[in-house]
Amino acid sequence: MNKIEQPQTYRIALGIEYDGSRYCGWQMQSHGTRTVQDEIEKALSVVADHPLQVVCAGRTDTGVHATGQVVHFDTYAQRKLKAWVMGVNTHLPDDICVHWSKQVDAGFSSRFSATMRSYRYVIQQRAARPALYSHRVTWVYEDLNARAMHEAAQALLGENDFSSFRSSACQSEHAIRFIKSIEISAESSFVYIDIQANAFLHHMVRNIVGSLLKVGTGERQVTWMAELLALKDRTRAGPTAPAQGLYLVAVQYPPEYDLPVSGMVPHFGGGDGR
Repeated sequence: MNKIEQPQTYRIALGIEYDGSRYCGWQMQSHGTRTVQDEIEKALSVVADHPLQVVCAGRTDTGVHATGQVVHFDTYAQRKLKAWVMGVNTHLPDDICVHWSKQVDAGFSSRFSATMRSYRYVIQQRAARPALYSHRVTWVYEDLNARAMHEAAQALLGENDFSSFRSSACQSEHAIRFIKSIEISAESSFVYIDIQANAFLHHMVRNIVGSLLKVGTGERQVTWMAELLALKDRTRAGPTAPAQGLYLVAVQYPPEYDLPVSGMVPHFGGGDGR
């Protein structure tokens, strides 16, 4: 009996941008809610002409956005790389877009090959709530002390146990993560929190921001973030900050993969906006 030859498969990486406002997060769910993963897999499967599944670099929550998400998938369809961009985009809703595609070797994983992930959290501080940016920034009516927030955040740098900033629903085996940098800046009515780490726990960025906001309003001292880190107790930290101000802006990989630089950093400055 002749052996049936298996078709050659190709592994493709994509850079993706999306507005998460209308989606129940990244990950496909069993109860039929609309997710980013579901929309991307449907569009890819049309272009490939067979069902496809994707793996992402970081699962984003309901309402969270991405400008630099990276995914990979395996296919036996032979397509030009531009088909995985232009062709797929024609089948995607207007709030999801593929920026680039690249064939990678079978050992590449968008999730496990990543060395760093970067997020930006955007806050608008003014008396009236925003309308145009209502799903793209988090609004606070109080003035924030961005300098105090930045100083407090530096206590989180390095490899630490981030149990105080970990969701109760987190499924990670441990809470040890390495934060490379946290930068907090203010421009016009906006405050930007940029954080880069090797990986993040569930709700980790939003829980850090929720505590930093208490420092920014003067409710807590600059030393509070260091105290929370040492306590390793989620119940002692601030509330989880809203999802709409959070963006996954970049994922870094070893240079041998030679992936395009993906993602723009959202910026809303220019004009006071108050």
